[in-house]
Amino acid sequence: MTHWWQSLLENIHPPQPVWAEKAAVRQASLVKPPGSLGRLETLAARIAAIQATETPQSRPRAIVVFCADHGICAEGVNAFPTRITHQHLHNFIGGGAAIAVLARLTGSELVICDVGIDADVSHMSGIRHSKVRRGTRNFAHEPAMTPEECDAALHAGYTTVSELRQRGIRAVAIGEMGIGNTTAAAAVTAALTGKPPELVTGRGSGLSPEGVAHKADVIRHALERHRLRPDAPYDILVNVGGLDLAAMCGAFLGCAAEGLIAVADGYVSTAAAAVAVALAPAAREFMVFGHRSAEPGHQVLLDLLGVTPLLQLDLCLGEASGAALAFSILDAACSLHVGMVTFAEAQMG
Repeated sequence: MTHWWQSLLENIHPPQPVWAEKAAVRQASLVKPPGSLGRLETLAARIAAIQATETPQSRPRAIVVFCADHGICAEGVNAFPTRITHQHLHNFIGGGAAIAVLARLTGSELVICDVGIDADVSHMSGIRHSKVRRGTRNFAHEPAMTPEECDAALHAGYTTVSELRQRGIRAVAIGEMGIGNTTAAAAVTAALTGKPPELVTGRGSGLSPEGVAHKADVIRHALERHRLRPDAPYDILVNVGGLDLAAMCGAFLGCAAEGLIAVADGYVSTAAAAVAVALAPAAREFMVFGHRSAEPGHQVLLDLLGVTPLLQLDLCLGEASGAALAFSILDAACSLHVGMVTFAEAQMG
């Protein structure tokens, strides 16, 4: 089967190192001891390389939240009913959700995208309507999606960030909202890494220890059923992923193809990022990881990718909340890099 995204992968190449090299030279000339700004220096150099510029910028920026429901919730793996996904959408639009508050705080455009909410929200304004279907199937018994549905969700993610790029957006925080998506993320993580489900499965939205054990058991049986291989990331996404994960994966790939900074959020977002990197290894060079989630599987993915997140605040909300908070770190890195004077300019030394 031929997939539309195969041609996209061919357009993803690592940033040219010359820009990072120029940034390192400038950092060495600024009025400070060498390396004293720590990771802010390397972050500025990475952004300079992504943007192919000597003046990296973290604005204008957007936060994209992909919303979807998950059929695996039929197995009792979630602390809240699936109708919460639909109900919480009103808080996003009304400005009362955490990510809406953070979008205002950080001066970010907020894009809410329905790719698979299990309700008819076509009448609602203030959201991007890209619904593929009303929730995934129950992957305990059958594949979560058909390849055609997965491809449609990937395309929804790609087109969302591509359009943002056309409007001048330079950085995109990528997150999700949907009951049951930490179960899909844990299944994807276990399949990608070969780790036992109990090591990558957490409380999600508030499960008891017994609930977490049941959730891991459901994932274990599902993986035994589907017989997935770590070197087949697309099959993993189709069989045990989600429409939100597929859309985020498409968004990460789109950022890499379009030369945008992609700021990953927590566990679910990073699971999608890991699939994107498995499909296109160079995509990792366009990613910044906003924070380390309280979900145990998140560190497993960060280790797999060989990355260190910017923040550790014990967040486990999702919604791109940690990625949005990381925008301030990007602001600092870029502003210091561009705004500080050199020793020569200050006539020092």
